[in-house]
Amino acid sequence: MKNKLVIGNWKMNLSFEEANDLIIAIGDALEGFHTNSEVVLSPPFVYLELATDLAEEYNFSIAAQNCSEYENGAYTGEISASMLAALKVNFCIVGHSERRKYFHETNETIAKKVDLLHKQQLIPIVCCGETMEERKNNEHFKIVEQQLVESLFHLNKEMFGHVIIAYEPVWAIGTGETATPKQAQEMHAFIRSLIEKKYGAETAYNAYILYGGSCNAKNALNLFMQPDIDGGLIGGASLKTSEFIAIIEAADSAAKDN
Repeated sequence: MKNKLVIGNWKMNLSFEEANDLIIAIGDALEGFHTNSEVVLSPPFVYLELATDLAEEYNFSIAAQNCSEYENGAYTGEISASMLAALKVNFCIVGHSERRKYFHETNETIAKKVDLLHKQQLIPIVCCGETMEERKNNEHFKIVEQQLVESLFHLNKEMFGHVIIAYEPVWAIGTGETATPKQAQEMHAFIRSLIEKKYGAETAYNAYILYGGSCNAKNALNLFMQPDIDGGLIGGASLKTSEFIAIIEAADSAAKDN
């Protein structure tokens, strides 16, 4: 059984001092026990250099929350994949539902970002997921398949091996609602079947498919025990050291029991 992956997405939260304190607190807590899970912190852009510097002292990696679809040029306010690489960032989240909703990002945009990240040898964390309306209309499988096909399935087999997928039902993000373990497993199994159909069984097995959507210390173990859930993309719960560490411990327990 492969180890789990737990990513903390801080979104647009925390002051510099709070970010510094949280990174150190999580790092110190991780040194207090041996985890087999891979842990990734994703702070806002302005804290990435702080985070990558501290990550060298601790047992975790760093992800950016977004990157530009453009390689460089006159795009005021944008951050390029090459800039992230220069900061020694390891991963980058793309296609988060909040980016799709508020900044009108499309599958085509996400595909461009994936390619630019790969060019810089960074690993994209590609988000997908349906709205409540789409689920009620029984369109959730169709929507997720379209998102993956249009944003990822242009990659060859080798490049696809350097991608992480995060399924985040939009209706469960920041709402306190969570997909049941059965609902989450059903979608994760569907996603893995799409990967197998496109790239083969070995690639599908090795692919990391994370769950995101109000995952917390109370529900993490039940979610992570599902056979096709390889970890979590954690939002609000990653801003509290004790809660985030509890989620990591749940990931460790699930990996041992599966």
